[in-house]
Amino acid sequence: MEQNKERLLAWIDAHFDEEVAFLQDVIRVPTDTPPGNNAPHAEGVARMVEAWGWTAERHAVPARQVHDYGMESITNLIVRRPYGDGGPTVALNAHGDVVPPGEGWSKPPYGGVVEDGYIYGRAAAVSKSDFATYIFAARALEALGVPLKGALELHFTYDEEFGGLLGPGWLLEQGLTKPDFVIAAGFAYDIVTAHNACLQLEITVHGKAGHGAMPETAVDALQAATKILNAIYGQLPELKKIRSQVPGIDSPTMLVGRIDGGTNTNVVPGKVVMKMDRRMIPEEDPVAVEAQVRALVEDAVRGLPGIRLEIRRLLLSQALRPLPGSEQLVASLQRHGAAILGEAPQAKGTPLYADARLYGERGIPAVLYGAGPRTVPESNAKKADERLALDDLRKATKVVALTLLDFLAA
Repeated sequence: MEQNKERLLAWIDAHFDEEVAFLQDVIRVPTDTPPGNNAPHAEGVARMVEAWGWTAERHAVPARQVHDYGMESITNLIVRRPYGDGGPTVALNAHGDVVPPGEGWSKPPYGGVVEDGYIYGRAAAVSKSDFATYIFAARALEALGVPLKGALELHFTYDEEFGGLLGPGWLLEQGLTKPDFVIAAGFAYDIVTAHNACLQLEITVHGKAGHGAMPETAVDALQAATKILNAIYGQLPELKKIRSQVPGIDSPTMLVGRIDGGTNTNVVPGKVVMKMDRRMIPEEDPVAVEAQVRALVEDAVRGLPGIRLEIRRLLLSQALRPLPGSEQLVASLQRHGAAILGEAPQAKGTPLYADARLYGERGIPAVLYGAGPRTVPESNAKKADERLALDDLRKATKVVALTLLDFLAA
């Protein structure tokens, strides 16, 4: 077994330049979400893996469903690698959709520039990096030529930024996959075993537009929206008092991330649309929290003449919680992480939410682990000049490959 491990690590070292070049190609195809025209990226990845003799199943989500969701195109990929009888099916999941680059970059956000031991680009760290991590870990495993059991599946999906319901959620709902274990894209050295739930609401405040010189003839939707904002942010001290028992997770949070409204400077706003985000710790009940938030918003403007509210749920995601079987993934990743990284990765929670929860909701044990630095902020994830240390990519590939060997060696 030790000889196989050494051969596995040597293969990754020998093919690392190829892995970096592959990641550059994956970064260079934009997948800004919104607008979410992500089918071209999936097609490119499919062609790349087919060059190695693999088969990439292309699962296109129906166009009407995608458009109603607010995106342009989604094709999710499944690469199935069946081995011998008697073993588990292990799935590796990474998402290719990304938040738009934004301003302030010193390197081209879709350039895949390599400089001073880092690769730069949007999703270089989260999570196009794990397209490379997982593919080259799988290739290293198969290059050993040893008997394997069970199966490996690579799930490359394109809806994480909108909540994953048309990514892994859709693949699972359609019955296209049901693995026994899942490792999903990670952020840092830590192994994430739990994460927050998330509620996102769109709040539309309707008033009546009017001339700015005669505001008494109008109903100001922005004034009403301000009362809602004050109510939301007035709750933050109370949320801070709620504490999670999960290491790595603190308290619930709530914010308004986007506000749109009005028609011109000299017009009383007749309509304001706000999008809000409420993160829930694993101990909270999402259904109860949604009822509380809706009541908070409605009470803030109750009785205001001429004001009408619409509240639409954009997302209600469940928390990720450890399931029986996840301890096997954690033990293997920690053991190999200690050997490769020089320190045992911690198993902990994160206040973020991710696609892994969708597997957990189906009773499939899932953890998050992949290429990343010691702490998420070091990578500038979702910020300008997002980057990944090439050494961290190499190490994560080795840890994942060794873990796959534990689960799939006959």
